[in-house]
Amino acid sequence: MTDLLSSHADPADGAPVPVMSVSPVVLPVRGRGDDLRVRVSAPVTGRGLPVIVFSHGNGSSMRDYGPLVDHWAAHGFTVIQPTHLDSRMLNLHPQDPRFSERWRLRVNDLQQILDQLDSIEAAVPGLAGRLDHRRIAAAGHSWGGHTVGQLLGARVMGPDGGPGADLSDPRITAGVLLAAPGRGGADLTEFAAANYPFLNQSFTDMTAPALVIAGDRDRTPLSVRGADWCADPYHLSPGKKSLLTVFGAEHSLGGIPGYGAAETTDENPTRVAFIQHAISSYLRSALSPTDPSWRESVTALDENPAPLGRIDSK
Repeated sequence: MTDLLSSHADPADGAPVPVMSVSPVVLPVRGRGDDLRVRVSAPVTGRGLPVIVFSHGNGSSMRDYGPLVDHWAAHGFTVIQPTHLDSRMLNLHPQDPRFSERWRLRVNDLQQILDQLDSIEAAVPGLAGRLDHRRIAAAGHSWGGHTVGQLLGARVMGPDGGPGADLSDPRITAGVLLAAPGRGGADLTEFAAANYPFLNQSFTDMTAPALVIAGDRDRTPLSVRGADWCADPYHLSPGKKSLLTVFGAEHSLGGIPGYGAAETTDENPTRVAFIQHAISSYLRSALSPTDPSWRESVTALDENPAPLGRIDSK
């Protein structure tokens, strides 16, 4: 495939391989009310496979985000996707006592996947013994980016104005936040502050390495600011971070939620492919520090006379 970072072969991705996908793998979770159902996608060959746990956006499910998941699995990653309680598949009623805790239960879903990784591996035919449990990344889009941020050290602010519980998980080596919400407080719209109080968050303790991806035309109704709001997880957090600003991209980043997804307002397959490759190269290097893929991709983008985005790092 032609590299979208430069005119040369993509340093991160070789030829795609066949993929297997199994769902649902059902995980019992005490106190959740519904069993946790996940989809597992992996290359049919290979061992020592790194793992990506992926958190979907509001209302979606384990069945979505094929443009990302299919690509990652075809290029050497095992991807595990839960269906969170906010999914339209579950239709959780606002009067349900779990409704206001959905954001925290989302975080717990990803932690449960890590807790039960052995069981997941054993449940998928042909996968046993092929995962590298030491190389784990977390990725999420929109609300899923908020979920992943909590696992990297971001904190939801409590009613007293202080940071809430630390939900970070050291088993996650690196994260990818796609079109994730930014800072809360005065930056939230009145609607967001009233209906999504968990968006009042701080990135001061989000120390884990991460790639933040933001579209420069992503104008969400949740913030009084513009598209730069989704770059907050990069600018307001310490530690090793990279920011990929995607030119012309809105909230769906060209169509990552699914093939032909109705919510995509900026359909652009070239942009989606650009993001696929960028994430693959970032995670290869983040999970294997001697891998040069990310460094080579950054150089290629810098040298491209007509780039699709810009990368900043700190």
